[in-house]
Amino acid sequence: MYTFLIFIHSWLRWVLLILGLIVIIRSYIGWFGDKSYLKSDNTMSVVLVAIFHIQLILGLLLYFVYSPIVRSAFQDFGMAMKDSQLRYWAVEHIFIMLLSIVIAQVGRIRIKKVHSAVSKHRNAAIYFTLAFILILSRIPWDQSIRLFRGIAE
Repeated sequence: MYTFLIFIHSWLRWVLLILGLIVIIRSYIGWFGDKSYLKSDNTMSVVLVAIFHIQLILGLLLYFVYSPIVRSAFQDFGMAMKDSQLRYWAVEHIFIMLLSIVIAQVGRIRIKKVHSAVSKHRNAAIYFTLAFILILSRIPWDQSIRLFRGIAE
């Protein structure tokens, strides 16, 4: 189960990043170009936040149930905090990813509450950009085996 979940979690990341980039670009174009907030803009932001939540569920399953790395960290948490790899997976990755999901969700709520198209685009641009930057900061870019699971292994 661990292998399957980590594979899905890893590849769904790329869907989230690509869709997130599209939503962000469209949001900035809409914000600075004074464009209408289209049904497709709304749909894409809903799907983006849904993917955030799917990633959250997969991540929490990995974190609390299946990850041997996190299990190892919890056996001696004090020692894990001294090991940068264990600390990364046990604390840093999950904390920043949870924060990014909260920011994206708050952005989605704000998008729904405002009425002007420019305000919707501005909220989408700001909140999704912040969430995107946080995500990019916690992806293990230096570990190519983790970036393309199933291909690079």
